[in-house]
Amino acid sequence: MQTTTAPHGRPTVTALTPQEREVLYALGCGLEDAEIADVLALPELVVSGLLGRVLVKLELRDRAAAIVHAFDCGLVVPGQGPRRQAAARGITVRQRTGPAPGPWLRVSVLGPLRAWLAGQPVDVGPVRQQAVLAALALSPDRSVSRQQLLDGVWGMESPGGNVVPVYVYRLRKSLRLGECPDSLIRRDRYGYGLVRGVAELDVACMEVLVTAAGAAERAGDLSEAVRLCDRALDLFCGVPLAGLPGPLAELERLRLAERRVALAQRKADWQLRLGRVAEAIAGLSALALEEPLNEPVAVLLMRALQRGGRRAEALAVFDRAGRRLADDLGVAPGELLRRARWAVLRGDDSGAGRGRVGAA
Repeated sequence: MQTTTAPHGRPTVTALTPQEREVLYALGCGLEDAEIADVLALPELVVSGLLGRVLVKLELRDRAAAIVHAFDCGLVVPGQGPRRQAAARGITVRQRTGPAPGPWLRVSVLGPLRAWLAGQPVDVGPVRQQAVLAALALSPDRSVSRQQLLDGVWGMESPGGNVVPVYVYRLRKSLRLGECPDSLIRRDRYGYGLVRGVAELDVACMEVLVTAAGAAERAGDLSEAVRLCDRALDLFCGVPLAGLPGPLAELERLRLAERRVALAQRKADWQLRLGRVAEAIAGLSALALEEPLNEPVAVLLMRALQRGGRRAEALAVFDRAGRRLADDLGVAPGELLRRARWAVLRGDDSGAGRGRVGAA
């Protein structure tokens, strides 16, 4: 495969993984995400995530720039189409090299744990067994030892004995495709892990979208940043790891819940910068109901209401937040919230009291 130096000092396709190069190649051949997913036997969400990684790694702004880059680097040669048929559009795509893709496991933890094998829902057993799968899925690049699983899933209630091997054995039986003898769970001297390259975790897809949103912001395309952030937030479908026991699940629930709030704040900040005040107010109002003790959320909602000319409602947000802080925590509003109130009273729309939007 030809990989000439890219123009304007951008990284070349050698910075990409083989799978990312395949996505860029198919994109350069004119395929849409759904068609690329069909050709490469990948879920469409994974294709979208891989494309986001390509844009970030190659410092490209959008799909059009990626297509141009595919030609500039010699990855796609005009007039020399690929060889494998893409039936949806009659466009050909090069034959994949290497082994055919095996069973593809999708695991969702941004809500109750769910799993799909080769596109079909799979029952992964009782909640402790689900928690073992979640622990493996949340550690995609390393093995998890038996003791780590005991500590993370059972904590102080650790039963000891062979409970971990038993649960792993049951998961291995569940995570096989038909009569295929191979499982998607490997074992090495360090412990257990999912076979690399065959599992998709919704958290990883979310982080890819967030990274791409950050790249869009740096490129000055806030509309695209909002769109990508929306897609990341859409992956949340309830309380993360809802109902799963153990210290690991509890820590991840807190971390992912905070991640979601930070993403929603970041999206609202971009909407305000775009002048989409009504959208920002709607999203922040819902978030404030969910997070009544979150002062940065209240501050951002006050800013949005003030920007929309709704001064009395902005002050009401301060009063409501102050009462909840006093009743639930026995504390007074913090400095950021007090500064936001003064900014509203002064009619200051220059960003005073803005504070720091949650990092995403």
